[in-house]
Amino acid sequence: MEFRLLGSVALVTEDRDVALGPAKRSSLLAMLLLRPNSAVNVGQLIDALWEEEPPTHAKTVLQGHVSRLRALLAEHGAEAYGVELATQGSAYVLRMPESLVDAHRFEELVGLAGVQRRPADAVRMLREALSYWQGPALTGTVHSRPLEAAAGGLEEMRLASVEALAEAYGQLGEHGRAAAVLRTEAVAHPLRESLAAALMLALGRSGRQSDAIDWYHRTRRLLAEELGVDPGETLSEAYATLLRSAEPVSAPRPAVEVKAPAPEGLPRAPRGFTGRGAELAALDRAARAGDGPVCLVTGPAGVGKTAFAVHWAYERRADFPDGRLFADLRGFSDTAEPETAAVLREFLLALGVPPQRIPETVDARGALFRSLTGGRRLLVVLDNARSSEQVRPLLPGGAPCTTLVTSRDRLGGLIASDAARPVPLGHLQPAASAALLTTVLGEDRVAAEPAAATRLARLCDGLPLALRVTAARLAERPQWTLDAMVGELADEQSRLALLDVEDRGVSAALRLTVQQLPESAARMFRAIGLHTGSDLDRFAAGALAGTTPGQASADLDRLAAAHLLTEAVPGRWTPHDLVRLYARHVAAQADPEGLPRLLDHYLYTGLAADAAAEPGSQPCYSLPADARRPAATREFEDRTAALDWYVAERPALEGAVAAAAALGLHDRAWRLALVQWPLMLMRIGDGWTPLLETGLASAEAIGDLDAQSRTCALLGWILHEEGRDAEALVHLEKAPGLAARAGDAISEAIAYINYAAVLDATGEHERAGLLMLHAVSLADRIGHPSTQVLTLQHLAGHCLKAEEYEAALAHTLRAGELVAPDAVVIRASLQITLGEALAGIGRLEEAADQLERAIVAADAAGFTEGSARAAAHLSRLTADR
Repeated sequence: MEFRLLGSVALVTEDRDVALGPAKRSSLLAMLLLRPNSAVNVGQLIDALWEEEPPTHAKTVLQGHVSRLRALLAEHGAEAYGVELATQGSAYVLRMPESLVDAHRFEELVGLAGVQRRPADAVRMLREALSYWQGPALTGTVHSRPLEAAAGGLEEMRLASVEALAEAYGQLGEHGRAAAVLRTEAVAHPLRESLAAALMLALGRSGRQSDAIDWYHRTRRLLAEELGVDPGETLSEAYATLLRSAEPVSAPRPAVEVKAPAPEGLPRAPRGFTGRGAELAALDRAARAGDGPVCLVTGPAGVGKTAFAVHWAYERRADFPDGRLFADLRGFSDTAEPETAAVLREFLLALGVPPQRIPETVDARGALFRSLTGGRRLLVVLDNARSSEQVRPLLPGGAPCTTLVTSRDRLGGLIASDAARPVPLGHLQPAASAALLTTVLGEDRVAAEPAAATRLARLCDGLPLALRVTAARLAERPQWTLDAMVGELADEQSRLALLDVEDRGVSAALRLTVQQLPESAARMFRAIGLHTGSDLDRFAAGALAGTTPGQASADLDRLAAAHLLTEAVPGRWTPHDLVRLYARHVAAQADPEGLPRLLDHYLYTGLAADAAAEPGSQPCYSLPADARRPAATREFEDRTAALDWYVAERPALEGAVAAAAALGLHDRAWRLALVQWPLMLMRIGDGWTPLLETGLASAEAIGDLDAQSRTCALLGWILHEEGRDAEALVHLEKAPGLAARAGDAISEAIAYINYAAVLDATGEHERAGLLMLHAVSLADRIGHPSTQVLTLQHLAGHCLKAEEYEAALAHTLRAGELVAPDAVVIRASLQITLGEALAGIGRLEEAADQLERAIVAADAAGFTEGSARAAAHLSRLTADR
């Protein structure tokens, strides 16, 4: 067993990282690990676990997290490692061998390295110490002041260790390795003068004095621009050392002496360019960062990358007195990409090299290009790049040069190898979209219909290409109103066709993007067109494409790199609206079994989610005999994870029900309608009735009595909660008989209890009580614990209303003996009922204790309704006393 602070906070066993649960639990563990074997009082822990003012029940919530953390430690054999989470007065202490904490081992090795006589030994120890870091310290914790201060202290130690490692390399005469170690950190921390100074000296000692001096000036400019200060003593002394060691050298005679014109190779400036203020400022910053900056403008097809880059180049013309070069690399085009040799030839000609003196080979042309650009303030625009490999041979050689690359791909390789600074270009905001329409249509026409202009921008997905095509169509039809075009574009079936004009349009741009994808990613894109929701995870994607979740994840990442998807939430990918429409358009080429596989994926995953959300309950369906097991089914660590999945997948599941019914797969449709029942009960008023009515129609279509019973029982309960009791009772009255005919006693008991509960709520108390007793009897006869608990729980509630507190207490206590240990929500509900019953018979101290326990349990389970109910009862009880 080990504990990790240098990266994501984690408890690590021999075979895996143990899931800690919510960020507050990770924060609790981090606070205790930062001070092992020392008491940490409750006040300090509360300050660390809440970013702002802690809630009234903060201490109670903290106790719940301590309890769960103790259980996790015990579950994974902490005692055998000498680890114990103990209470010490009003504080907690994590007793343990400190060597189990990575931060302790890191500090110990750094300390040992500092007393080594041999630099090689110091290098070995410092490298081992730094290997413990797996990311920013205390990742995954709450952003509170105590934890941020602790993380900052650890990061400061890491940077000091990097500087010490570079110094040890220098003592060994390995100045190049010292520079390599320092450069990464100096780029990440450009205002840390000690890093910059050490890097300058390492560069100078490794023979790169020019680079060292350039780094000084870069840091000096940043200090002035960002902080308004001059270099400090450390940086100034390093600069002076460099200057003292400098020796005059003769400038080498260039291999080719040429005239130095100022080339102007840009295409014409874009017309009607609007918005992009923040992105232009970001590009300004990227162009000022470092020597020979490479700026990488990325974004989806049609977002206006070329127009943006060319507009900026014209705006910043004065910054590049030695000229501007431009090359369309045609990475996403129907025409072939230009050869590197041809592009270099055009560049050399523009720089004044006579044709007869241009070298034959690509390498020689590249070397000459870099030589000629070495001392120039030149802008090179490489438009529409497909890959990093396509760009690298075309990068100029001088520190004063700036390179501007545009691509539909993220080009992560260029970021890694050449420190390219990404400038992402997103879809236009509504105001900028309206301004773009105005440049084509005129102010009067757009101002006359501002709401329609906003709607047009939304239908065009804020994509400049789509907006320009729409504006062109309107310009050709002066009699059309903007609202009429809105009506045309609102039809998803024809929208893409309307957004194409002659040789330009959204479909053509997206086709060229997909055309450049690897086959597996292209297959995934087509499969996404079959999806029934707006976003998806790797498991659903794998089911659609008929592949594993691992391969699906790689394909989704590739689509995201090509700006066809966005990972707005970690682990879930979303296409923009027009991309989704295009994916549907090409879905005809996808595997026809993709949608049935998706439905079965949801059936399997739904059962896993139900089991995690309501442990021990009756599964809401059995799988169809021909259901196909997916390559892998998602696992849910707890109820919260399951409910989060339901929330994320709700639109897709509703779409899956409609798709299954449309395909005549009614045996899937009713099951998928029921699968979200735990979320339905948590969000009872969220408009579930249409979904369940669709499910009931499918159950009736195939004559499945058990399916009808289950759906009627749940639908009736939802209708009751919506205040539609007359409709609810129609369904609830049918449900028990349908279950009995189907021979499912568990469903019959559940149907009776739902029916009785609604009768009780509508005033038929005596009949309700008899039906509840019958439901309890049915559940007892079949011996199904979760159904017994459900029926006893409702019967106890009925007795509370009738002020039969002793009977309510007896039923609740019996239910408590049967409830599953991990059924946390039901257990919390029973504690609330128990507290009410105890209060009713006058056992007030015990009642208060139960209600306090219920608040803790409900909070820990995310059962906010239960927590509020328990707190309200406790408040009344306290007021009465």
